[in-house]
Amino acid sequence: MAARISRDYEGKEVHLISILKGSVFFACELAKRITVPVTMDFMSVSSYGNDTKSSGVVKIVKDLDEPLDGKDVLIVEDIIDSGRTLSYLIEILKKRNPASLRLCTLLDKPERRVKPVDVDYTCFNIPDEFVVGYGLDYAQRYRNLPFIGVVEFVEEQ
Repeated sequence: MAARISRDYEGKEVHLISILKGSVFFACELAKRITVPVTMDFMSVSSYGNDTKSSGVVKIVKDLDEPLDGKDVLIVEDIIDSGRTLSYLIEILKKRNPASLRLCTLLDKPERRVKPVDVDYTCFNIPDEFVVGYGLDYAQRYRNLPFIGVVEFVEEQ
């Protein structure tokens, strides 16, 4: 993925926006492998709370530290599910006048999409299952797992 991004941004500097908290693991590994100049910023946007499904209510918890005017921006996300959060975020960031705006995700669940989102770079398409590990969490737990696993919920009898 980094080689493809490096080719696409050849001769430019790419400004990565890591969406906290989940994408940090992926964004750091990706940034280390991109060969063009890289700058980074972080943003926290939430629509989940402690649930396994998006609430549909999106809020900015932490905004960017730097303006985007004239920058070639690559949003780095851990997973794209319903598309609500990213659709909202992309509209906000477009208004900040970047030279370009693209989206990269580690995981994509296209069958869950309720809002259209153009994903420029996808590492893996996955089925509609709740996953944790490698930055992905359930109620702030399991982010530190060195793998991605499916959560199986057991109903209490």
